[in-house]
Amino acid sequence: MKFSLTDYREVRKFFIIFYVVGTIGMVLPLTQALFIRLIPYSLLLNLAYLGYFHADKKSLKTVLAFIGIAVLSFFIEMIGVESGLIFGTYAYGEGLGLKWHDTPLIIGVNWVILVYCSSAILEQYTRWKTIFKILAASTLMLLYDVVLEIAAPKMDMWVFNHETVPIANYVAWFVIAALFHTVIKLLKINIKNPLALTIFACQFVFFILLAMLLK
Repeated sequence: MKFSLTDYREVRKFFIIFYVVGTIGMVLPLTQALFIRLIPYSLLLNLAYLGYFHADKKSLKTVLAFIGIAVLSFFIEMIGVESGLIFGTYAYGEGLGLKWHDTPLIIGVNWVILVYCSSAILEQYTRWKTIFKILAASTLMLLYDVVLEIAAPKMDMWVFNHETVPIANYVAWFVIAALFHTVIKLLKINIKNPLALTIFACQFVFFILLAMLLK
């Protein structure tokens, strides 16, 4: 049987295996440092395949909107790190790769993936009114962040002062997510992607497992 990385059904299987291997690699002391260094490349791979299976590849509006989200989210994170006024006082480790002003360049890609996937999930699986889709997609991202905040320090991604995540972080995360989702809806961008749920679910389970298994 041939394995095709251009067939979304095969790609879904690939990403499930990819995150299983990633979980094992993160948990094993012998390979943990290597797998931490691979985090930025993993995010880029996720983004590349989401782009490949995006339904409307000719939509310049969609491309520009998500470039805007990547850039704006990076600068929000940068301001947050330098001021401590948005998410609380925290600092990035080395797990997300290259930094500018103490902020990983890849962090904007992470925001794009989460906004894109959560929006696609609500578009595909609900027929709710726009306001409820915005709130539900933002809530999905908030739940993701609750789990991520437990795993992130263990993966050298970031850490809050005294290792306590302030409520302000979650409030800011929800508000920013809602802002991005609102912009998407105002621009009438309807995201359809058969891979979105798989990637979001794989990442979510991945961080739940690492939150429990890593010391």
